[in-house]
Amino acid sequence: MADRSIRNLEQLENSASTSRVLNLRRVAKTSGGEPEYREKPLFRSSALNTSIIVKHRLRGNETQQFNRSRRTATKILVPIDRDDLKRGARYIFIGQRDFESSLEQAFGVEIGEESPDLRTLKVLDETPSLDPFLLREQLRRHDLEPARCYFEISAGDTLRMFKFAQREIEPLVRMSIGDADADGAHSAALTQKILANSTDAALEPLRLTMKLDHQQYQEGIFCWKAFLYYKWQLADLLPRVSTVLAEIEAKRPFGSITDETKAYLTLARENIARELKTSCVKVKSTLAVYDAAYHGLTAGGEPLKFRDFLLQAPSLFNELGERLGGIEHIISFWRYRFSGGNPGFITADDLVDMFMDFENSLSAEAVPSSGRASRIVSAALVS
Repeated sequence: MADRSIRNLEQLENSASTSRVLNLRRVAKTSGGEPEYREKPLFRSSALNTSIIVKHRLRGNETQQFNRSRRTATKILVPIDRDDLKRGARYIFIGQRDFESSLEQAFGVEIGEESPDLRTLKVLDETPSLDPFLLREQLRRHDLEPARCYFEISAGDTLRMFKFAQREIEPLVRMSIGDADADGAHSAALTQKILANSTDAALEPLRLTMKLDHQQYQEGIFCWKAFLYYKWQLADLLPRVSTVLAEIEAKRPFGSITDETKAYLTLARENIARELKTSCVKVKSTLAVYDAAYHGLTAGGEPLKFRDFLLQAPSLFNELGERLGGIEHIISFWRYRFSGGNPGFITADDLVDMFMDFENSLSAEAVPSSGRASRIVSAALVS
């Protein structure tokens, strides 16, 4: 199928949300010449490895392409011309009817029980968000470890979060140079390097202070960036949570409704409110552990405590990514459905489907727990 939403395709290049879009076309353009990119590709198929993958909110007619009810799907967009998005793209949804045969016919992807590309696509579809830190850990759980260049924050989110990240970095700069950074130039430069995964000479003193070898330092910077991203994401979402919950509580379906459906909607509203608040509290609690470790670096003279935390941090990404992905899904989908002058009419059946989707996205069962992650949090809280 062809998607000629040219304006939307071009927007993905500059303003896309990291949790919603994996822009492999841009990765190929920026990192295609690197040895690791060639040696450890995300996909063996060149068409897939230069595609744009999107967590897509299904429209009414699109739901008919699936054998089971779902609100969102993972959409693969393959540009007709890799160098010119104005020509549009072909697309396919992961898991749609006849998905494997369509994938083979449309894009020449080899299909079979042992197909590595098919295995990778299924992991992407099962992962609720495309945030790079969660995605890397999910792929690792399936013994898939592509090059590091695939796990970057989008250009749009990097721009949106820059000022927030700069404020987070300022205590480290003040510790290093005191009041010499009055205009914020040094903290801005350091923030730029961290968000770009830079390992240049300007950051060498920090590596030496934390006693990291070069490989450990690269991993530490990646994990540091993850916590900056998650803190920014929570700060961006929290102000909207109470408003959306109030609207969910007030929303009543249009038309007739059975007593059974009415009872479900009442219970679902309570469950969604409780679980959404619980997710926010748990995310804040985990991020507080990062804050304590970072404070140890900037104010407590404990750089090794921060180093140890960063090197163990990936075990926390599953829960942080899953929970923040669930919060973001509810807020963004509710705004998508009821915004822009939309009077908000919805049938009882559609509201039931939406609430069931929300409950599933917040389900504790969807958040894989880790004994190691629990130990990290517990140890940090009591130390």
